[in-house]
Amino acid sequence: MRHEPADPQLAAIYCRMSEDREGGGLGVDRQREDCEQLAAQLGLTVVRVYTDNDLSAYSGKPRPGYQQMLEDLRTGSYGSVIAWHTDRLHRSPAELEEYIDVCEPRSVQTRTVKAGTLDLTTATGRMIARQLGVQARYEVERMVERQRRARDQKIERGEYCGGPRPYGWEKNGTTPVPEEIEVIREAAEAVLAGGSIRALAADLNERGLFTSQGVHWDGGTLSRMLRRPRNAGILQHRGEEAGPAQWTGALDEPTWRSVRAVLDDPSRIPTRSNVRRYLGSGLFLCGVCGEALTSHMKGKGRPSQYKCRKNSCVVRGLDLLDQWVIWSLIRRMEEPDAVEVFARPESDGPDLKGAQTALTRAREQLDQLAAAFGAGEIDMQEWRIAREGARAKKAAAEAVLSTAVRVNPLAELLTAEDKGAAWTAWDLARQRAAIDWAMVVRVLPAKIGRQKGGGYWDPDAVVIEWRQS
Repeated sequence: MRHEPADPQLAAIYCRMSEDREGGGLGVDRQREDCEQLAAQLGLTVVRVYTDNDLSAYSGKPRPGYQQMLEDLRTGSYGSVIAWHTDRLHRSPAELEEYIDVCEPRSVQTRTVKAGTLDLTTATGRMIARQLGVQARYEVERMVERQRRARDQKIERGEYCGGPRPYGWEKNGTTPVPEEIEVIREAAEAVLAGGSIRALAADLNERGLFTSQGVHWDGGTLSRMLRRPRNAGILQHRGEEAGPAQWTGALDEPTWRSVRAVLDDPSRIPTRSNVRRYLGSGLFLCGVCGEALTSHMKGKGRPSQYKCRKNSCVVRGLDLLDQWVIWSLIRRMEEPDAVEVFARPESDGPDLKGAQTALTRAREQLDQLAAAFGAGEIDMQEWRIAREGARAKKAAAEAVLSTAVRVNPLAELLTAEDKGAAWTAWDLARQRAAIDWAMVVRVLPAKIGRQKGGGYWDPDAVVIEWRQS
């Protein structure tokens, strides 16, 4: 279907830059200046400039500026399009065909600074445009192949492959930033001690410690940062661990794998139904039937209570019970033997050395199998069978390392001079982890009426069993 030709003297300029390394759109500005100079030479009137900065035509991602230009061309707004080169418009044959379908029936002229004029109204012009498109596609695919091969070689040498500055290291990816390394270690320890990732992110923001890009932390950003293999000095390539790196990790491998295992635990992902808002919900137990106590409101404007989840055997005031448990914990931490009892190391921990040795051997075996398959020494079936065995050994060793490190949630409290202040500074998740580590709280039905001493609180109805005693 033919359309009324648009005025060829009215022109649109399109500028695109695939990667803006300078961050200021300077490459797009230079293209625009050259295109405006060409328009002046041709006597064309530039009506609008469309830009897509830091967007690759090869990647397939939407280009808002380009799409808007096509829509305006369909309405006959311009009779000419000016670009720095045809590869700024498109590097995909499919995109080129769409562009031809829009321009050819409307007699739109395409003029470029570097590749001359494309007359899409003729078969010869369309053939030239397609040849230029094929050449541009070939060049970008060769560039991608070279880049991938260069990255593969860097990975083989344990080198950093570039990208945005990773938190904890300078732009070169290998020189540590001491204050950021300390934040990684501090956050890892807090996670292993039961801390909330969102509370940790909020604390970093309050202290003015932002991401490597200078923006505020949130739970997702901090969680992704702590999960990175580079924190343990492990290379990552195409989403997989790719062996030891040349830089020194912020964490040892068992600690990092333990942190990742904690963060990957589905029970840590909050939903509206499982977010804990009170210290003892799900932790304190009914002293009658053994079920967990849950919190509930007595009524509008009335205080919350803990209640036996199954049979309502026990109902106790929430605030008073929480205060009693906290007071009991802090008082126990102040006793002379507290450090000896609650900081006692486990004697039957996992065999870290053996697991790390097994992991190293499994990685070496996988590398050897890949080399043998590449050299034609084994066929694909042999490679697959042998690979599965090596992968199973690797996964088993990683599983041991991922549970190797568990920080004592009470460690900071045990050494704090003001234990009450230290406890108050913790978020609820860490407080609950400390309670769960230290004690079992069983709540019995309380005696009714005034108790000894004149109050109504019955301390004998709360039985605390210390796990480490």
